Formats: sequence, C-alpha cells, structure tokens
Amino acid sequence: MGAGFRPRPDADIIAKPPATSAYLPTSARVFDELRARIVSLDLPPGSRLSRPDLATAFGVSQSPVREALQRLETLGLVATYRQSRTEVTLIDQVAVRHEQFFRTGLECEVVNRLAALHDKSALLEARGILKMQQALADDSAQIELFRRLDEDFHRALFLAAGQDALHGLVIERTSQMARLRTLDLPSAGKMQSVLDGHAAVLTAIEAGDRHAATDAMRRHLSGTIERMPTIVAQQPDYFSAAPA
Repeated sequence: MGAGFRPRPDADIIAKPPATSAYLPTSARVFDELRARIVSLDLPPGSRLSRPDLATAFGVSQSPVREALQRLETLGLVATYRQSRTEVTLIDQVAVRHEQFFRTGLECEVVNRLAALHDKSALLEARGILKMQQALADDSAQIELFRRLDEDFHRALFLAAGQDALHGLVIERTSQMARLRTLDLPSAGKMQSVLDGHAAVLTAIEAGDRHAATDAMRRHLSGTIERMPTIVAQQPDYFSAAPA
C-alpha cells in the first residue's frame, strides 16, 4: 500500500466469494468478508459499494447485504447516504485512539492472567504462530498472510485465557485501528517490530512475570498509534481531519 494505492473504479468493487464458514448466517458471512476487505484496504476509504452488485457477487438477495452494511455502519466502516450511495469511510483518528485505549486494557489483562497460570501449555498455539510469522518476516510478498497471523497470535492469547468470545468483540470494535495497522505494516522495520513484540510478550508470560507481560503488551500495541501522524502525512486522503 504505497502512495499510489487508490480506490478502484466502482465496477471493480465486487466482493470475492465469502471465505468464512458456511454455517454462519448469510448476512454474517457477507459482513465478515466485507469487513476483512475493508480492514485489509482491498476496499480502501472512499470505495463505493453497490448493494445490487454485492448481492449478485455473493449470490444472495439484497436483504443480507443490507443487514451486513448496517453492521458495518455501526462500526464506522461504511456510511450510507439516503437515496444516494454507500461508501467506505475515511479512517477516524479520534476513534482510533479510543479503540487503542479499549484494546490495550483488555489485552493487558489477558496477558496478566496468562502469566499467573502455572501450566503454560495453552501458549503452544501462540508460540507456533510466532514461528510462522518469523518465517515470513523477510518476504514482503507475504505481508497479508503475516497480518492475518498477527490477528491469529492475539486470538490465541485470548483463547489461552478462556476469553475467545471476547476476542471477537475486540476485533469488531477496533476496526479503525486495524486499518491503521494495515497501512503501517509495510513500513521499514515494522514486521520485525511486531515479531519482537510478540516474542517479548510470550517470554514474560512464560516466565510468570505479570508486570513484564503487561508492559510488553502495552509497548507492542503502542507502536502504530505513535506513528499515526507520520502515516496520516503519507496517506492524507485516507483519514478524516483531526479535531483542532
């Protein structure tokens, strides 16, 4: 996602077939796919979404598409203008900071609890995901897979703490922040910084050091928010204006 990355023409904004579970309700599958494409910037800010075109692409009626778009609107990811259009919103800088506060509080509590556990076997999945990320760190062509593994790593920590359902809430409610992270990930040294952060968190948890674990998680989650002014300067068309 360099400076030349811009919304494609409306005719190209067609959803790919849903990759999520067929057991989900249709509207949930459409929602998951559209949210994933928005967060990955496959549908960047300003992209127009046609309900009839989406219904055709997904092979569904317009009702589940309408329900999915309404859910996306509650998350601030799309905006619908009456009798006009629906489009992907600009990234809200104020919302990003609120989401950062929310996520940091929950994730620090998760690692605090994990560090207190005597049996650390529940961390095997997170450790395995870290190894997969390490194998991808030098391959910029795999950056999207690396990003998805980043989400998987954090989900594995919530799962280990018995809070898998809560992770789903975190994912939904930090969607603006997720778009900012997507923009930041190609930055020089960012992938290695993510790896270092994950490794520090796991090392502190496995050592049973609750303070070090929460400190490591807080540092890990703060990097992108600290770089937000630079990211905004690089991609000003993707962001709403910051409050005065």
